[in-house]
Amino acid sequence: GHYGRGLYFPLAFKMSDHEGDEHDTGVVQEHEVAIEDNPSIPEVEVKTHEEDEEVIFKMRAKLFRFDKDMNQWKERGVGDVKFLKHRTTNRIRLLMRQEKTLKVCANHYVSPLLELRENVGSDRSWMWSTHDFAEGALKEEVFAIRFGSADNAQQFKTEFNNAKEAMRKILESEGTPVKKSEEEKTGDSAPAPAAVESAASPAKEQLAAEST
Repeated sequence: GHYGRGLYFPLAFKMSDHEGDEHDTGVVQEHEVAIEDNPSIPEVEVKTHEEDEEVIFKMRAKLFRFDKDMNQWKERGVGDVKFLKHRTTNRIRLLMRQEKTLKVCANHYVSPLLELRENVGSDRSWMWSTHDFAEGALKEEVFAIRFGSADNAQQFKTEFNNAKEAMRKILESEGTPVKKSEEEKTGDSAPAPAAVESAASPAKEQLAAEST
């Protein structure tokens, strides 16, 4: 029940320096990503369920998840990673969809307890662990995200940290103070208080439609 407890974090995310390389070292493709137009596939309007949110950040990237059972990274998809701010609650979540298919790759609130970690050997990518809702239920995940340039990666980090601070203030205003535990202060994956986990996790009724 504690946020972030027991998550295995790989030491490094090995990958090629070439964006779009289909043979990244240590990476296997989890989902096919449609990049080129296919005239045989008709255009279908898809409801994104983001009508109540404001896009405060959007940038194209490639997302990977770490498969603990297979002990390897798997590609989740290529598309726009967004920070979305709810117009009523002001809460901010991270949402990423695959291009063309709009299948959800990542979907979670930007908890104040989340920490971006540097990827050794790359200035274009970050890693973090979280409870994600992309598959329709909260699941512990370790993500790695890669951008087209180091500048883009730094911009993402800045916006990520801004969103964390905004969420910290929102939760405190709601009477849910967020405090780092001694375990987190040492740099380990820290558990969060149960109240914070509940407050900083996507509500099922809000996000169930996002898993398809």
